[in-house]
Amino acid sequence: MGFHTELAIRPAKRPDPMREIRRLKSIECGIEAAKHFALGEGYRNLNHGSFGTYPTAIRDVLRHYQEAAEERPDKFIRYEYPKLLDESRELVANLLNAPTDTIVLVPNATSAFNTVVRNLVFKPDDVIVYYGTIYGACEKTLDYLSEITPVEAHRISITYPVTDDDVCSALEDKIRSLRNDGKNVRLAIFDTIVALPGVRMPFERLTDLCHKLGVSSCIDAAHSIGQIEVNLETLNPDYYFSNCHKWLHVPRGCCVLYVPKRNQSLMRSTLPTSHYFIAVSQEGKLALINPLPPSANSDFVLNFEFVGTIDSSPYLCIPSAIEWRSKLVWNGLQGEQAILGYIHGLAREGGAKVAQMLGTEVLDNTDKTLQNCAFSNVALPLSWNDVVGGDSKKAVKVAQWIARVLAEEYDTFIAIIFFGERFWMRISAQVYLTIEDFEWGGKVLAEVCERVKKREWDD
Repeated sequence: MGFHTELAIRPAKRPDPMREIRRLKSIECGIEAAKHFALGEGYRNLNHGSFGTYPTAIRDVLRHYQEAAEERPDKFIRYEYPKLLDESRELVANLLNAPTDTIVLVPNATSAFNTVVRNLVFKPDDVIVYYGTIYGACEKTLDYLSEITPVEAHRISITYPVTDDDVCSALEDKIRSLRNDGKNVRLAIFDTIVALPGVRMPFERLTDLCHKLGVSSCIDAAHSIGQIEVNLETLNPDYYFSNCHKWLHVPRGCCVLYVPKRNQSLMRSTLPTSHYFIAVSQEGKLALINPLPPSANSDFVLNFEFVGTIDSSPYLCIPSAIEWRSKLVWNGLQGEQAILGYIHGLAREGGAKVAQMLGTEVLDNTDKTLQNCAFSNVALPLSWNDVVGGDSKKAVKVAQWIARVLAEEYDTFIAIIFFGERFWMRISAQVYLTIEDFEWGGKVLAEVCERVKKREWDD
């Protein structure tokens, strides 16, 4: 049989994927908002911060783009996707108050961090400084860099609760001490909000301190966008990255990476290296065919536009997530202000309630700044000495046992941490939760802690 010779029929235009979201009326934070999520019946998601989740309306948008890519792969990936990606970059740049050409998207914060530190060229006596509360995978990356490059990684030890002044002084003292030893401090790494325990760092002051001392700042803001306000124009860090899939209600995985123009020439390659990488010298090399159409974007932006074939549909869901969030209301507020007001207030009220139920305390410092976010950390009514005889390894085993029991027997999850010779829990506030969910969590934790005292964890 021969090929069809009839004129091709132009495909019908796909419907606007955000149509249903735009039609939504105001959504009250709490019980009403919970109806918009696909959490399993009976499941209480008290650990939103680890992996995030997103409304069903945004799930429909995700599937819309996935289907578009399957229906006409080349047409969508080569020609439609870049335009949609630019729209997402522009909207997220507006949210962070940053120029669009300083914003690119990568799968997650770990990828963003690796992109930054693996692009920097280190010399003997170069040093990276970081706090002991750094995310584990990031510290492992520094360990690896120390093996394959001349750079040294120096940890700053802090144990919460500490004041913001103490945190800032620790960084300044470490930098000055290293310089006195003849070291060149290239980069300082710190969080906006520490993952474990979930506490806010004085990242604005730390960034200013880096400017003052002439050290590049790398801000791990994995828990930032959608949880706290950030103005990158005012903050002016050297590198900043934040997961959109944690608190901005974007599907996994999607992370914004900000690099100001002054540093973009240093970020020469993506991970892995993309089609748009520009080698220092092309002498003697044949020109390679780029599979993507021409673009007017900068070399930096183009480098990240198409790194390799993955499902990049989550990147295209940023506009729908921002639109959905604009529908949220609480206490006379709407949109981002309503969301931040609700989750911050719920974290404080809920944390205090759980601490009261357990007869313990909430983790905070004398400045009362650690809780300026949507996390709350509450001490568990367990004595380190009584439960494990002061054995740190057994304490970690107890923490892991509690977490597993919560997931397998109580249909929930709460991050359990052991530090400062105490057991703590980290609980997340979110628009689909209420104070009743925190009270339920407190009751469950009290029950599980009694089981720990009976040494069920040691069976």
